[in-house]
Amino acid sequence: MAVKYSRQRQLIYNFLMSRKDHPTADVVYQNVRQEHPNISLGTVYRNLTLLSERGDIQRLQVGDGVDHFDADTSQHCHFLCSECDSLTDLRIDGLDDALARVRQSFDGRIEKQATCFYGVCGRCLREAAKKADSNS
Repeated sequence: MAVKYSRQRQLIYNFLMSRKDHPTADVVYQNVRQEHPNISLGTVYRNLTLLSERGDIQRLQVGDGVDHFDADTSQHCHFLCSECDSLTDLRIDGLDDALARVRQSFDGRIEKQATCFYGVCGRCLREAAKKADSNS
């Protein structure tokens, strides 16, 4: 089904394309609203849902209670820092091969894959080490 062009949807998509931090709907709303003050939070949610259902963006559910959105629809993994809550892309060599092997051995149809790793990012580890050094 063809979807009619929407300036608001295009603004939302363009905003996501400019980001690498996987913003939430609220962050998208706050930023798009600066350029388009009359946009409602409901419109942002509806357009994010439509864009994700069409495969134009990814909706990420990583266990922190909110949906994040990623305009990079290529096959990749994510990392969620338990200290600063940053969500970043991970490129893993051989991911496509691993997915192909899983599909071959699975009795069914795998339509998509989402993998998220959890831990502490390098920036938070460095900050903790600096803090520990200054306290000793």
